[in-house]
Amino acid sequence: MLFNLTRPLVDDFSLLNLFRYLTFRSGAACMTSLVLSLLFGPMFIRWLKRVQGSGQPIRPDGPERHLIEKKGTPTMGGVLILSAFAISTLLWADLRSGYVWAVLLLTLGYGALGFVDDYIKLSKASFRGLSGRGKLIVQAGLGLGAAIWIMLLTHGPLGTSFTIPVFKEVLIPLGFAFPLVGMVVMLGASNAVNLTDGLDGLAIVPTIICAAVFALIAYLVGNKLFADYLQLTHVPGVGELAVLCSALIGAGMGFLWFNAPPAAVFMGDTGSLALGGALGAIAVAVKHEVVLAIVGGLFVVETVSVIIQVFWYKRTGRRVFLMAPLHHHFEKKGWKEPTIVIRFWIISLILALIGLATLKIR
Repeated sequence: MLFNLTRPLVDDFSLLNLFRYLTFRSGAACMTSLVLSLLFGPMFIRWLKRVQGSGQPIRPDGPERHLIEKKGTPTMGGVLILSAFAISTLLWADLRSGYVWAVLLLTLGYGALGFVDDYIKLSKASFRGLSGRGKLIVQAGLGLGAAIWIMLLTHGPLGTSFTIPVFKEVLIPLGFAFPLVGMVVMLGASNAVNLTDGLDGLAIVPTIICAAVFALIAYLVGNKLFADYLQLTHVPGVGELAVLCSALIGAGMGFLWFNAPPAAVFMGDTGSLALGGALGAIAVAVKHEVVLAIVGGLFVVETVSVIIQVFWYKRTGRRVFLMAPLHHHFEKKGWKEPTIVIRFWIISLILALIGLATLKIR
């Protein structure tokens, strides 16, 4: 918004030239969302405690200590993340960008779905919210719509093509199947972050790391000079998503201030479904879907652990892990929560470096 408002005034006020620079607006978006989160976080958490009473319902079949240590902690902290993220994005992004609107609306749509799920859990005082099938149908519909929108924004054959990292000239034409692939990426990323969100701070830091990597990717891919130098597939217009990613980083850091162990608030499905959806949509827009699977490898492993557990249990009646997702397995083995969380953060950072390496290896 500020970029659009200041453009006509640049000739009269040279200082406003700063708003033309993507790097300046990205940094400003990060700081704005961080300040908003820190400023309104305490008030918001107090309000959540007052209206939610007993807080997020705890699964009785989960780790035993959760029934004691996490009882009474409010949920729906994702509202704080999404509010700071959306306000900051609207302030600092170029609102003429269709990519920004596609990702922003998809994120808020997934967040609204998560909000309904959290509300049902609270109103019923149960850990069961919307049916899994119902959530998947809504997620698929929103993801398909966003994927079609992104496809139409990306002109030419690139709009329906799938890129492979490392191989600079490989474009796999998917045609009308591209929206389905994009939908699967968004839906998968959304649910992967949701499954990872089980310990204090566990999901938000890898999300911040992923957002930082994709802020850089969006900036490079959207700039023809840098894209040509690094032999990346240039996608005109996606550079503006760097501002959106930066807003997500700031909002995530602000939330982490309150979600660090012991958490004062949980993000709930409101946050986890939205954050995963945002990462998926950004990856589809910048044509780096495979890199998301690398950088967000922690989310992938957590999801795969659940799939393996369910499949093997139904087939044999035995469990591969003491409990799934994987972080609960280590809890059952006696690892302390901060140990699990910090070690998973380290793994996420290593995966981010590997993902960044794909930008240079050609």
